[in-house]
Amino acid sequence: MSGGSFSRVGVVGLGTMGAGIAEVLARGGLSVVGVEVNEDALERGRGHLETSTGRAVKRGRLTEDAQREILGRVALTTEFADLGDCDLVIEAVPERLDLKRTVFAELDRVCRDDAVLATNTSSLSVTDIAVGTGRPSKIVGVHFFNPAPVMKLVEVIATVLTEPDAVARVAELVKGLGKTPVTVGDRAGFVANRLLFGYLNQAASMLESGHATRDDIDTAMTVGGGLPMGPFTLMDLIGLDTCVEVLDAIYAESRDRRHAASPLLRELVTAGLLGRKTGRGFYDYDRSAAGASETAESAADGPKPVVGIVGVGPLADAIAALCDRAGAEVRDSAARLAGCDLVVEAAEDAEAGRALLSAAAQAAGPDAVLAVTSADGQVIEQAMATGRPADVVGLHLPDPAGTLAEIAATVATAPGVADRAAGIAARLGLTPVRCRDRAGFIVDALRFPYLNDAAAMLGAGYADADSIDAAMTLGCGYPTGPIADLDRLGLDRAVAVLRALHAETREPALAPVPLLTEHVAAGRPLR
Repeated sequence: MSGGSFSRVGVVGLGTMGAGIAEVLARGGLSVVGVEVNEDALERGRGHLETSTGRAVKRGRLTEDAQREILGRVALTTEFADLGDCDLVIEAVPERLDLKRTVFAELDRVCRDDAVLATNTSSLSVTDIAVGTGRPSKIVGVHFFNPAPVMKLVEVIATVLTEPDAVARVAELVKGLGKTPVTVGDRAGFVANRLLFGYLNQAASMLESGHATRDDIDTAMTVGGGLPMGPFTLMDLIGLDTCVEVLDAIYAESRDRRHAASPLLRELVTAGLLGRKTGRGFYDYDRSAAGASETAESAADGPKPVVGIVGVGPLADAIAALCDRAGAEVRDSAARLAGCDLVVEAAEDAEAGRALLSAAAQAAGPDAVLAVTSADGQVIEQAMATGRPADVVGLHLPDPAGTLAEIAATVATAPGVADRAAGIAARLGLTPVRCRDRAGFIVDALRFPYLNDAAAMLGAGYADADSIDAAMTLGCGYPTGPIADLDRLGLDRAVAVLRALHAETREPALAPVPLLTEHVAAGRPLR
């Protein structure tokens, strides 16, 4: 590894993030000067470095000799003057503009005129920081992700004042450290946080509105959305106060209501319930969640259900296949629906589905649950057309080959019917979650607005497809990036769901962006 044109790098602020950045630089063979405000903070920074590298030794990823070499490359000090010989200095103090400006004023004073100064801000304007210095052309954003030694993504931010050479040199350094640089302009949240926090905030609003429970939303996005953790688990890990700070910074620039922090988030922060670091946030970390899996397991017990499927096409075939895998009897003839526990409408066309389900409702027994597979928020219309709306629920499989079943109760669904539907789904080997009858159910209602945001970013030319995808896979741990996801899921499906969400809410941000509708009309993927 090599630092390119930088050989001596300073890091100001040795909290978890700053110490991680110092470790990354030292692992890359660079001489590092770590600065803290006082001796106590300096010792905490030393502890972060020793603990992190020590953990790597225990896991066999680093030898003890290599650990000593890394720690030996980091000189720790409380004197800003010791940064005078550095080619690059990275600021990693808390996310307060006044504090960062104070740090940069001091760096301006002690650093060489040709030194590049960088901020690790995750949400503040790099331009605001740059204009407060005497060298705005040499100010760069360099946003590492936590934990810095592990996460591969680094967003490199150029302002309209930054010299292209300074940006190129920092990107070269990042690449030499074994990271993946994504170079973008100075927009609040950059790529990863701008996309991530709109989704997280929408999940908080979904919970607050009573659309679905915390656990069902988290389960839906891990089991059905394929994400490494659900939105509430992730927000608790990040820290709810940090979530609000990032959302406020993005909203101040964009005025997009997707980034206006939900009242529920603010209430939790005001109450001091900040997530894992305080022991309670959306979840209570002092309590055991042992009972949840037992309940899920018991729901899967019982005889295999008899399932009627009306309609033909890929979805009907997928439901029949999962029933076969579960050992359940499948009936696809109206004359044989009388003994079914569940009758599923799986037509490709909503109008045809309404007619099929209405006919099936007449043939099905009085105890049968009737399920509508439409994901456009029109379950209640389908239900009313059957003549027995009390027995109707929405049933959505975000991935027909997956294991998540979203079950939506309408205002007309009788008490206990959604529970019976969930029990049947569990006996078919599916993981059921509940929600209200709204467009997109849970997964699509959260997933497609996030993908729409990514398409807007691509359409505006802020970042290319590879950079956007890298930001979410390498920076947020997503299995696939949003542009790849749009092509995988289908742009026509994305536009249909977004139009349904927009029609239901009239939120401008939920209307499909022009890039999507244009590519759908042209029949072309985004890549």
